[in-house]
Amino acid sequence: MFSLSIFLVDLYSMSSDDKHIEKLREKASLLPDNPGVYQYFDTSGEIIYVGKAKNLKKRVSSYFTKFHDSAKTRVLVKKIAEIRHIVVDSEQDALLLENNLIKKYQPRYNALLKDDKTFPWICIKNEPFPRVFSTRNFIRDGSTYFGPYTSGRTLKVMLDFIKQLYPLRTCTLNLAPAQIAKAKYKVCLEHHIGNCLGPCVGEQTEDDYQQSIQDIKDILKGNIGQVIKLLKDRMVLLSSQYRFEEAQKLKEKLQHLENYQAKSTIVSPSIHNVDVFSFVEDEGSAYVNFLKVVNGAIIQVHTLEMKKRTDEDKESLLLTAITEIRQRLMSNSREILVPFDLDFSFEDATFSVPQRGDKKKLLDLSMRNAFYYRQEKMKEEMNRSPQKRVDRVMETMKNDLRLKEFPVHIEGFDNSNIQGTNPVASCVVFKNGKPSKRDYRHFNIKTVEGANDFASMEEIIYRRFHRQLEEKQPLPQLIVIDGGKGQLGAAINSLEKLDLIGKVAVIGIAKRLEEIYFPGDSVPIYLDKNSETLKIIQHIRNESHRFGITFHRQKRSKDFITSELDQIGGIGPKTIEQLLTHFKSTDGVKKATVEELESLLGKAKTALVWKYYH
Repeated sequence: MFSLSIFLVDLYSMSSDDKHIEKLREKASLLPDNPGVYQYFDTSGEIIYVGKAKNLKKRVSSYFTKFHDSAKTRVLVKKIAEIRHIVVDSEQDALLLENNLIKKYQPRYNALLKDDKTFPWICIKNEPFPRVFSTRNFIRDGSTYFGPYTSGRTLKVMLDFIKQLYPLRTCTLNLAPAQIAKAKYKVCLEHHIGNCLGPCVGEQTEDDYQQSIQDIKDILKGNIGQVIKLLKDRMVLLSSQYRFEEAQKLKEKLQHLENYQAKSTIVSPSIHNVDVFSFVEDEGSAYVNFLKVVNGAIIQVHTLEMKKRTDEDKESLLLTAITEIRQRLMSNSREILVPFDLDFSFEDATFSVPQRGDKKKLLDLSMRNAFYYRQEKMKEEMNRSPQKRVDRVMETMKNDLRLKEFPVHIEGFDNSNIQGTNPVASCVVFKNGKPSKRDYRHFNIKTVEGANDFASMEEIIYRRFHRQLEEKQPLPQLIVIDGGKGQLGAAINSLEKLDLIGKVAVIGIAKRLEEIYFPGDSVPIYLDKNSETLKIIQHIRNESHRFGITFHRQKRSKDFITSELDQIGGIGPKTIEQLLTHFKSTDGVKKATVEELESLLGKAKTALVWKYYH
């Protein structure tokens, strides 16, 4: 039995927020101490929040007698202009009524269910020779419905499996006995290809058809073991009657069923009918995973996402999700496994928090599903909004590397030489954590003789940032040096000369153990090998190394080619370029015939080239 009260608050007579809260507090103090549901309305008469309570007076008064940490809740309280309440008989009635009102009115400050879609069912139609098909319309006409299925793919697999086991009709003909007796129907293509046994023309009896339907019902209920037992008994009976062809068909069905059972997620034969709920939350959302276990096998899995709009506690959110999922998926299991104690009781089910054994493993499995679902949602959100991902990565790098600002612009440096020959260096640029290849730069080492990595690093850092300052180009927020303390010290020497110490952050990364060195600190830090910060730094280091090695190889190759052709007296750079363009390499020039050379260079220069090689 319900009783309804309405309290109106005249906002226009209030001169301040304090008076507004005081009037609401007075109204709340008049509420009964019974369980019930309360509703908050704004000045326009719109429902903005619906809540349940064991004790209406205590719960509603709590909104107006204490300071709320959540800004969302403080905004909600300011917007309340009217309070209504409904008294009910029990906590469970309050929970159910709250759930129905939230779904009906979608209040602005209640947790929002993000997947309020209609799920498909498998329907066994209430008719002679019943059809078995999928539908999203639940019609109470005596038909039997199984589901709903949270995955359309799972439903299709199940229907295909049933079709493989049992030939059933798919037509919409009226197969009442009187109609069949009139012999007014003809078999269709489905009969000719073996998908239907022809009940429309009396080739299959109703008893035989109903036996198939009963088997299908048992399979859909999860009672596969019972179906297997019945089929084995029937197969033995047929074999004893020498009806071997029929027995062989049953054997094939048995094999399909046993294969299907082997692929089922069997948890424990001792666990019969149990609902499992796990809970994961972040700042803005909560995720509740549901597993339905029947006869030791998981037959349903679903994850519900809830968008948090005020500072609801995890117990309230989980209870809301349990009520919604059990109603939507029509679950009536007597035992409900949850990850933490709930100060609540259902009349027809008990809550338990398993600590060990198979039930604890079930709860852990559900928890993993909830975590994976949240990760997928985060990835989808990042794909829809790349800037959010960039901001998150920048925030992580700033914290890991003790930076003053986001490292939006990073430059990485490396040296490259072989036994002191052709010393070069590279500078790679990353923006927002991604390579900006058009900004990459090569350097020829000009002031250093031989293999001196420290001096080479000091030279290129000075040259790079001296030019940046002269041209008034933006400086990076972070410099990454490929090397340990020595290379980092050389880079710092140049930054001191340019008065950039403290203005640009700089770190070194040593290859052996991936140590990260900071200026003035001889003890490196070690980042988690799976951290995004380390992966980006490694990418920068690898890119600078690759870019430097490529330039070094090109330079060595060019020097070798040029030095060989330069030995030919009487020909200049333009002739050398002409030869290499035409013959592709010095080897091609060497193998060229006199006629080929003369057609390109003329007789005089051909004589010089030919004489050199031959």
